[in-house]
Amino acid sequence: MDTDLLTFPSAQGLGETGLWQLIRSADPVVQAVVLVLLLASVLCWAIIFDKGFRLWRLRRKAEAFERTFWAGSSLDELYRRFVKRPDHPMALLFVNAMTEWREVVRAGDPESRKRLLERIARVVEVSAEREVEALERSLPWLATIGSVAPFVGLFGTVWGIMNSFQAIAVTRNTTLAVVAPGIAEALFATAIGLLAAIPAVVAYNKLSHALDAYAARLGAFGDELVILFGRELDALEAS
Repeated sequence: MDTDLLTFPSAQGLGETGLWQLIRSADPVVQAVVLVLLLASVLCWAIIFDKGFRLWRLRRKAEAFERTFWAGSSLDELYRRFVKRPDHPMALLFVNAMTEWREVVRAGDPESRKRLLERIARVVEVSAEREVEALERSLPWLATIGSVAPFVGLFGTVWGIMNSFQAIAVTRNTTLAVVAPGIAEALFATAIGLLAAIPAVVAYNKLSHALDAYAARLGAFGDELVILFGRELDALEAS
């Protein structure tokens, strides 16, 4: 192998110029690995901030809506308030259930009333599933990054160590100045892989737990809606 084709920065130069010079002088394969991992890290943090803020906002809106709902407000008044623009899943569940209720009650069909609660329960269930599915969108990326990033970093590590052995073979010298660049590349790729993977795994577990709790909250509210409309139906039939 022609030694002119390989250039290895000295350990002194590496210490003086820092990480940027390390990346610039790294093997193209290691550079590609680092770039992929940095992009994965950026994507990871974008998803974390987006999902975290969205769930925080939805929890606040759900708490406010439940306080209003159970404060004894008229269902028709609450429906008119949110029917044009239900801005969170809990309000959407109520609007869809109330729309079903109003259509059946307005029609006055006894046969439709018998199946009314079943239809409301189905509408609420489908609406909740659709909203939770929308919230889960792009969350699997965190699991993918958390599981794949360490192996991508490991690939860069192996490649950097291979460069160190190639440098030894070319120069026939085992001094630190010869092996340091490849070892530095290897360790840097490992560090970037962990930097991308650790936040992704922690955030995925945290956000999944928060999403499950919110989905359970929607499910409980849907059950309460069915019970409430059942009481309204009993009162309507008794009158």
